[in-house]
Amino acid sequence: MLRWTVTFIILAIVAGIFGFGGIAAGAASIAKILFFIFLVLFVISLISGRSTRV
Repeated sequence: MLRWTVTFIILAIVAGIFGFGGIAAGAASIAKILFFIFLVLFVISLISGRSTRV
């Protein structure tokens, strides 16, 4: 699960760089979507990691 979160955050950063730098117009919206997916996966991995340590 953590591997997926790292993958999504890297994709979000790359898409953000392209979108905010003016290279691709649609990449900014993709970066926003990937960022929210990363946040959801990060919270899920925090919850699942915490529950296995109990």
